Amino acid sequence: MMVSLFAFIFAFTIIVLVHEFGHFIAARKAGVKAYEFSIGFPFSPKIITLFRHKETEFTLRLLPLGGFVSFSKEGAGESVDLFNTSYFNRALIMSAGSVFNILFAFLIFILVFVFGKHYPLSESISMSANTVWEVFAGTAGFFFDLFSGNGTAEGLAGPLGIASLAGKAAGKGFISLLYFSGFLSISLGIINLLPLPALDGGHLFMLLIEALRRKPLSLKIHQTVSVVGILLFIILTVFVTYRDIARLVA
Repeated sequence: MMVSLFAFIFAFTIIVLVHEFGHFIAARKAGVKAYEFSIGFPFSPKIITLFRHKETEFTLRLLPLGGFVSFSKEGAGESVDLFNTSYFNRALIMSAGSVFNILFAFLIFILVFVFGKHYPLSESISMSANTVWEVFAGTAGFFFDLFSGNGTAEGLAGPLGIASLAGKAAGKGFISLLYFSGFLSISLGIINLLPLPALDGGHLFMLLIEALRRKPLSLKIHQTVSVVGILLFIILTVFVTYRDIARLVA
């Protein structure tokens, strides 16, 4: 159980940090200030500021699971810079996390094929690209079938399910854990692009509405969508966790 837990924390945290680093780099390129880049769960207490670069504090939070980037000062509400930049820049910032996840998976699969399968580098690059496409197409197809009513939620897994899979992968060796991490990275990237509240895809959808109406949505609408998204996310997490427990008990 401890192996599963540590393997899950290791894989998930690195993948989320890669995702957030994508947002961070895109924001810096667009001239949008990021005030905090944190290792750890967003709502857990800040333990220490590791270092500071320009306006950004790089911090460590109490719960070492995942990470986040804050585009507003603590207690200051929504980011002025983020909402004042162009639609194009906002779209790049919102989608950069998922792009970085997919690129990260591509690099991971290259390492797996070179060091785990001992293929030449050129062949490993080609096989990695094919693997990324297969995982991307399979994951996208799963969600398309799910939302179109042609599929089931049997393939969904919550934190416990992912931790169990991570533990099994770690039990087979570091290369297997790397491969699992690549698969998880692509899945996270795709999920975040779904047009659902609180996800990057939901923000991109709202941005599209703003661009079409040529008028920004009110701060109240953004806040309401975020709250609804968080509530839906909690409900979904409880649902899939219940299913995970039922599977593990069975």
